[in-house]
Amino acid sequence: MLWVLIMAKVAVVTGGSSGIGLETAKCLARRGCRVYELSRRDSDVPGIVHISADVSDETSVNAAVNEILRREGRIDILINNAGFGISGAVEFTETADARALMDVNFFGVVNATRAVLGPMREKGGGRILNLSSVAATVPIPFQSYYSVSKAAINSFTMALANEVAPFGISVCAVMPGDIRTGFTRARVKRHEGDDIYGGRIARSVAVMEKDEMEGLPPEKAAEFICRIALKEKVKPLYAIGLKYKFFVWLSGVLPPGLVNKIVGSLYAK
Repeated sequence: MLWVLIMAKVAVVTGGSSGIGLETAKCLARRGCRVYELSRRDSDVPGIVHISADVSDETSVNAAVNEILRREGRIDILINNAGFGISGAVEFTETADARALMDVNFFGVVNATRAVLGPMREKGGGRILNLSSVAATVPIPFQSYYSVSKAAINSFTMALANEVAPFGISVCAVMPGDIRTGFTRARVKRHEGDDIYGGRIARSVAVMEKDEMEGLPPEKAAEFICRIALKEKVKPLYAIGLKYKFFVWLSGVLPPGLVNKIVGSLYAK
């Protein structure tokens, strides 16, 4: 029993109070990890320790990570999951709103990653898993800024993986497709300009939300993420589900113009 306790991995999940993050935190706990979740919302889930933190605030993230290090002495796994979406036309989306999205979706990943890199390097290893999206490789119209934030995560992941590999730290990104979570209801919807765009904004968002509500349950996505987080060796990028693996593969082999035409026929009619 003492050996099990000593060997239990310490895992941190950002945005772990709901959706994929919560299910991933619960899955890691079931697998024997000591799990901490960082989010702005209070959370009380057995087997998971909640620490209040705003990933867009570097000081807040550093304080949370330092508290975990004080309690545990190390962090073995970081799951960067926190994020939200904005829908609407680029023309009518305020730049301040786009910056706020990037502050959470991308710079939130940067803040949490930078906070754990030093301790992981000194310990001699660790795993950082970033939640990306199939939209990173197949950008979605009227969800442009979300797509951009996830493409940035993919590039960040691949570049960082090579930087820290000599220290035994592995970095990867998991790209879900449509998942049935509260993310759909939480999306910030910008309807401005829909009359000018011939109703295409509303129609596109309706298609996206229908696909999401019929998508994979978060528990299934969490099982996949857990398996990757605990693997001995990882690839830089993973897509969840055969359909989305196929979409990612197509985006790499078909001419970009054709890929964009196909996406436009689905989401920009």
